[in-house]
Parts: sequence; structure tokens; C-alpha cells
Amino acid sequence: MKKISGNKLLVKALKEEGVDTIFGYPGACTIDISDELYKQDYTKVILPRQEVALVHEADAYARSTGKVGVCLVTSGPGATNLVTGLATANYDSVPLVCFTGQVARHLIGNDAFQEVDIVGITRSITKYGVTVRDREDLGRIIKEAFYIARTGRPGPVLVDLPKDVMGELGSAEYPATVNIRGYKPNTHVHIGQLKRAIKMLSKAERPLFLAGGGVNIAHAGEAFTELVEKTSVPVVTTVMGRGAIPTNHPLFVGNLGMHGAYAANMAVNECDLLFSIGTRFNDRITGKLHSFAPKAKIVHIDIDTSAISRNVQVDIPIVADAKEAVDKMLEYVEPCQTEDWQKAISGWKEEHPLTMKKKPVMTPKDILDVINEMFEEAIVVTDVGQHQMFTSQFLEMTPKKQLLMSGGLGTMGYGLPGAIGAKIGNPDKTVISISGDGGMQMNIQEIATAVLEELPIISCVFNNSVLGMVRQWQKLFYGKRYSMTCLRSGAACRGKCGEVECPPYTPDFVKLAESYGAKGIRVTKKEEIRPAFEEAARSKKTPYIIEFLIDPEDLVYPMIQPGGTLKEMIMDC
Repeated sequence: MKKISGNKLLVKALKEEGVDTIFGYPGACTIDISDELYKQDYTKVILPRQEVALVHEADAYARSTGKVGVCLVTSGPGATNLVTGLATANYDSVPLVCFTGQVARHLIGNDAFQEVDIVGITRSITKYGVTVRDREDLGRIIKEAFYIARTGRPGPVLVDLPKDVMGELGSAEYPATVNIRGYKPNTHVHIGQLKRAIKMLSKAERPLFLAGGGVNIAHAGEAFTELVEKTSVPVVTTVMGRGAIPTNHPLFVGNLGMHGAYAANMAVNECDLLFSIGTRFNDRITGKLHSFAPKAKIVHIDIDTSAISRNVQVDIPIVADAKEAVDKMLEYVEPCQTEDWQKAISGWKEEHPLTMKKKPVMTPKDILDVINEMFEEAIVVTDVGQHQMFTSQFLEMTPKKQLLMSGGLGTMGYGLPGAIGAKIGNPDKTVISISGDGGMQMNIQEIATAVLEELPIISCVFNNSVLGMVRQWQKLFYGKRYSMTCLRSGAACRGKCGEVECPPYTPDFVKLAESYGAKGIRVTKKEEIRPAFEEAARSKKTPYIIEFLIDPEDLVYPMIQPGGTLKEMIMDC
């Protein structure tokens, strides 16, 4: 058989794996790969403006399409710039394969130019990482990388490619199958355990489903909704699980946790069975662990064995894919008698409905209400901060909508590149990003990518001139000592806050958008919200930035006190 270079085999492998899009940034150690990509026309190459944003774009592409996202960056700083994005994908179970360039094998360990041990650096934040040391292993390793990334609990895989290995001639064969000793992910349901859980469900007087991000990752929403309707069991979701059931469904209670709905947190506190699917029980949803669901037996279905009983001790563990488990449950479950329990939950909803105080000036809820009214089908991508929590509270979710965000790591700067990746993967869908003015500036350079790729994304900037979530903590728990959170602060006012006039806000987002070739709109009043979205929605090729000037005193409620329990909620201030 004819021998080919490692660079040619990589490009061949991308085609064999069905990779139609790769997000790449070039450098000395990957220039030969770039040259091979130039010679082919199957895989589209997207050139972002920075590797930090590049990996978020691949991440959102993967989340929104269900495909594996693919990155290519050079060695050294190109590789280290992936770290935050790899951790983001790892926490949220996103399938990525990231190829990093590496110096030639004889230079590894000699402090060569742009040499880093990227496999070592990222070992704790990737599902698997490997440096290819032998040209004949290249095809097998790439095949395994895609398999590992998408199977079991999905996650990021890093493949480090020394320049000399990639230039070496070797077999042109790309494996058709994978057989990895020691990696046999289980998806099938243990029927005995599942029947035990269903029996417990049938006997419960106050049962509650808790749906996490695993339900959405497994595309189990439709089956899960059917399960809820068949059993008449109410549902709470994590932030990442929002959309597992339509938010207008009568059995949907709300999100639970730090900024969860009052009724959802009370339901968890009072239920006698918490039937959890696809969640890691992190601190943002549990509050004090010893006080979480204190009256409940807990069933936990998760594809990741290590996630079960790690944070919350459970009574019935079931290791399985969420979709397979829910499908199997539908064969056995019977209706539950939950009328009295539903009435109690309705009472909590009436006692403290999830809303914001109506004000004469524009609020975040006003903006989200217009999005709900105007966009029946959309992908909404958030950054991290108050705007993210407002979105998770008030964005109405249906089977025609997707909500993407950095849930586990909480990565500021995800919103804009996330919207770009989602739009590239879903060119026929409306894509809206929602960012704060702080997060927007962390990857604002990607507006150039959106302009050049002709992506009519709508980027909303909730501009309150501050780092809102940290400032909220400072207001509530730090005596209003607003340290390092005012984005107008600088040399002109340092140490003189309240004594001198605030400097003007920088940048001017409208002018900045226009300088990139995008369109910018500034919205200051409620009546301007809909016309701004209508104008942006008409665009076919040009991205829009819509800046909404909002009050920094608009805080996210409810809020659990730091170190508190789900019952210890601050409702307003």
C-alpha cells in the first residue's frame, strides 16, 4: 500500500469521521497540516481571532449539533490558550477532539521554542490526552480520540502531534473500528435496579423528578416529558437541565439551587423521593449537603459511575444513559397519586412567584419577555453572570429552543464565540447570545469572525456598567464595598468614588460593532426593545450587537445565602 505523511492521514481521518467543520489557528508546528487542509474541500476551516474563543466555538458547535467539535492549534501558547475551553467542555460533558501541534520528538523536554507539555497541563480537565510518539499509531489514536470523546459521558480529548511524526511517511490506512482495553462505557440499564426505583416511585407520596444536563445531552427531552405525563410526577431542573421539559408544562416547577425558584427549592426540601437523572449534585444546587432533600430517598441515574454518591449519598444508584433509562422506565411505570402534592407546590408558586418587580425603566425580564414573544425557534447562548441567571429563570423553553451556557466552570467570555459556533453548525436557525458588558469584552474580537463568516447572530449586551454578579454579593454580604466591580473605574476616579463624576463608559459598543463591519443598536427604553430585535432579525448576513442599558441595582432573586440551605432564600432586598 502507498505510504502517506501523517499530515495527509489526519486530513483523511477528518473526512472519515464526517468532520465538516474545523476551528483552527495556525503556527509553525501545524503549518504542514494547514497546507494539507488547503488541498481538500470536504472540511470547512474556520479561522477565529484567538484560540481561547476558538475552543468555545467548537464547543457550542458540538452542543448544538450533537457532533464532535474539532479544534486545531499550534504548540506552546496556541495549546495553552485551549485550557479554559477544555475545562469548560469537560465540566459540561461536551465532545471535543483538539489537535495541538508539538515540537519534534528530539526537542521535547529541552525547552525548545513554543514547547509545552500540554498533555500534562490538561490531564485533569480532559477525558483523555496523548502525544503521538510513533507514526504507525497515528490512525489508531485519532480513531480512538473520536470514539472516547462521544461515548459514555462525552468530553474533550486532546491529541498532541509532534511535527516530525506528522511529516513521516507511514500507512495510509485509517481504522474502521475501535477496541480499547479498559474502556467499555456502559449505557445499558440494570433492570433490577430500575424496577426497585420504579417501585419506590409508586409508593412515594411526594415524589419529584430532578432533571440535569444529562437529559439534554442524551436528547431525552421528548421521552422524559412523556414519562412525567405518564406518572404525574412534578419536575425541577438544574440550570443545565432547563428545557428537558417545556417550561410551560403544568408539572414543571422551576430551576432549583442558588438562584432557583422558591417553589422548586421548597419542593426538594419537602419531597419524600427525589428521582434524579443526569446531574452531578454540585454545590450550586444543593446548598449545605447535610440539609439537601432531608426527607427524601434518592434515586440517581447517571452515565458516569464516578458521579453517583460523590456529593450526595443515594439510595438507589443506576449507571445508564439517560435516554435508555427513560425509555425503559416508560415500559414499567404507572400513574402516581400526586394531586395533594401538586396543590402544595402550586401554593408555593403563588406565595412567591418567580418574577421581577415591574419598573418604569427597562429590566432584564422585559428583554427576555420580548425574546420569548418573537422567537419561537432559536438557539440562545449565554455568557456567565447575572444575565445568565435571568435567562435561566425567564427564557421560555420548548422543544424548538436550545439553551447553551458554561454551567459547570462558569466561563465568562463564552457567549459570543458560543453563538458563532452554534450558528455555523445551524445556519438555518436564529442564534442569540446574551452577555454582560464584562463577559462581552472578554472575546469581543470574535465579532470579526462573525462578520467575515457572514453570520447574522444577534448579540445582546446587558450593560449595567459593572461586574454584576460579584457586585450583587458585595451589596448583600460585603457592606456595599464595591471593590474591582465598576467597569467605569480608572485613574480619574480611583479612591474618589462618589466625589467626582463617573468617567464615560468604554467601549462604545455601537461604534465598536460598526468598526468591525457589524451593526450596533443601543436600547434605553422598553418600547425600543422589540424594534431593535425586529431590525436584527431581518439581517441575512450581518451580525448585530444590541446594547441594553440596564440598572445595576437589578439583582437576581431568589438567592441562597452563602453556606445556606435551600430553605434559606433571600427573596428580595
